[in-house]
Amino acid sequence: MFRTSISRISTLLRNPNPHRLLIPNPIPITTKNTKKAQIFSPKMPSQQILPITYHPPPSTTEKLLSKSEDDPATRLLLFSHFEDEEKSAPSRPLLPKSASYTFNTSSAAAAATPAGSANNNQKRRRRTASDNSLYSLSSGSSSEEAAERHSSAGNVEHAATETYLVTRLSLKLLSYLGVGYRWIARFMALGCYSFLLMPGFIQVGYYYFFSKQVRRGIVYGDQPRNRLDLYLPKNSDGPKPVIAFITGGAWIIGYKAWGSLLGQQLSERDIIVACIDYRNFPQGTISSMVQDASQGISFVCNHIAEYGGDPNRVYVMGQSAGAHIGACAIVDQAIKELGEGESTSWSVSQINAYFGLSGGYNLFNLVDHFHSRGLYRSIFLGIMEGENSLHRFSPEVMIQDPNVRTAASLLPPIILFHGTADYSIPSDASKNFAETLRSLGVKAESILYEGKTHTDLFLQDPMRGGRDDMFEDLVAIIHEGDSEALARDAVAPSRRRLVPEFMLKLAHKVSPF
Repeated sequence: MFRTSISRISTLLRNPNPHRLLIPNPIPITTKNTKKAQIFSPKMPSQQILPITYHPPPSTTEKLLSKSEDDPATRLLLFSHFEDEEKSAPSRPLLPKSASYTFNTSSAAAAATPAGSANNNQKRRRRTASDNSLYSLSSGSSSEEAAERHSSAGNVEHAATETYLVTRLSLKLLSYLGVGYRWIARFMALGCYSFLLMPGFIQVGYYYFFSKQVRRGIVYGDQPRNRLDLYLPKNSDGPKPVIAFITGGAWIIGYKAWGSLLGQQLSERDIIVACIDYRNFPQGTISSMVQDASQGISFVCNHIAEYGGDPNRVYVMGQSAGAHIGACAIVDQAIKELGEGESTSWSVSQINAYFGLSGGYNLFNLVDHFHSRGLYRSIFLGIMEGENSLHRFSPEVMIQDPNVRTAASLLPPIILFHGTADYSIPSDASKNFAETLRSLGVKAESILYEGKTHTDLFLQDPMRGGRDDMFEDLVAIIHEGDSEALARDAVAPSRRRLVPEFMLKLAHKVSPF
């Protein structure tokens, strides 16, 4: 009997589908403690469930299903296991929805189908999955191309969106920092202006970096940017007159190379030019700029003979902000020489004349004008070390101070060049300063050029070639009394054009200065 039971159990264990089923034929089992046989039957209230892995034959399963309709206990034993598993573990189909299924209460009949039918269902599911895989492979190439096109279009759209966002945030950041639309508009105009003059800039840059007549980066002091460039004439017979030139740049972007065009053209007329670099804001404020300019002038006065210059014919010149800095340096040096015990390394008596090109000399009259042009009051006052320092750094005002008024007698001749169409610094700045100096007994003159803008006199006209009125006036003053130099000037070749005329006219219109 036990041998028969073991064979039945081993048969049941070979089925891979786990089910908790009541054994269909009750098996009497006798224990050691009792002689009475205990029969396991589904109708007994004390029945016990033996968990056995077993797939019943079709006939047995059909009997159980028909029996479960009448017997609730059999129904509970057949289906409670599957209901518990569905509640405890989520269904994760391995195949697409069309090829997968999940056991639930309504699919109980599927659990009772014959084994052959179950195998057929599995084959159909595998075939459906294979068909889906073949379909995806066949349509893969076309879908990849469509995906690539969609991805490219998305990338372009994303780049455009990001560019717009970054631009908008950058403009907002500039506005928070105090750089308003006026500065932004002027930067854009400056870009167009520079592009139109680029042919001339390239030629001047080539000369600056490769000409043997240019001595770049000569150290004149121990502060940052205490360097100067020398433009030497090809003719080296005898000492030459010298101009110590201070470039402009709104006290913010000044650089010694800005004077390379003027240095090149003046050196062709046997005049040495020393372009002085200086600290700009915020690296330094106006007092640092004036100090650097004064030290650069001192170097020229004391060392220019080593480079073929004539120390007895030294001139100082400044353009725009450089004209203001140079005038401050000249007036400050005269005041120092007036005081007793002041040690100086150079003297205003060594300066033959001062040339101011498109400069401003009374800051009280220019604060509001600069603010309307985009150089805001807060920034400008920061450069000038506060409102209380405007008096000190306004040469026109400073020279009228009763305490230092006698220093005007020490000043050299002052010649101021200005264009009447200058909107960056109105030409009245030069006119008023010249009148003030003349009222104090200083030899001063303002020369105005009709219709010229802030940059016409310094860039467009020199790039145009031919005759340049301001340039000829400057050379004539320097060579005054030198008959040989004047004779050479009379037969000097005409300066060549660097930029086409139509580009110069466009630059004149779009100039932000």
